[in-house]
Amino acid sequence: MKKLKQIIVVLGIITGFSMVAMPTVGAVDIYQGCTGTETNALCGSKGDDANKFIKTLVDTLLFILGAISVLVIIIAGIMYATSGGEAANIKRAKDMLMYAIIGLVVALLAYAIVNFVLTQVGK
Repeated sequence: MKKLKQIIVVLGIITGFSMVAMPTVGAVDIYQGCTGTETNALCGSKGDDANKFIKTLVDTLLFILGAISVLVIIIAGIMYATSGGEAANIKRAKDMLMYAIIGLVVALLAYAIVNFVLTQVGK
C-alpha cells in the first residue's frame, strides 16, 4: 500500500509539472475577444482544430511518458547500484530498465505514426 501511495504522489508531481509545460495551441486572449483570425473552438472553427488538438494531446502525453521513463530509468540505476550483488535485485533492476526503454521506444513510434497520419489527413 505504501508503494502505491508513492507511485500516485510521483505521478501527481509529474503531471503537475507537465501541465505547466503544456503548449497552448490556439489560445484566445480573453481581453481582446475574437478578431477573426483565430482558429479555435471559441472563435469559430476556421482550420484543422481536431488535428491541432490531437497533436497537442499526443505531444503532452509523450512529454509525460518521457518524464516517467527517465524517472524509472533513474530508479532502476539506483536499484542496480544498491543491489549488493544479490541476483534477484539485479534482475529486477535490469527488467525495470528494459521495460522503461521499450516503453519509450513504443511511445516514440506512436508519436511518429500519429504525426504521419495527421500530415496525410491534413493534405
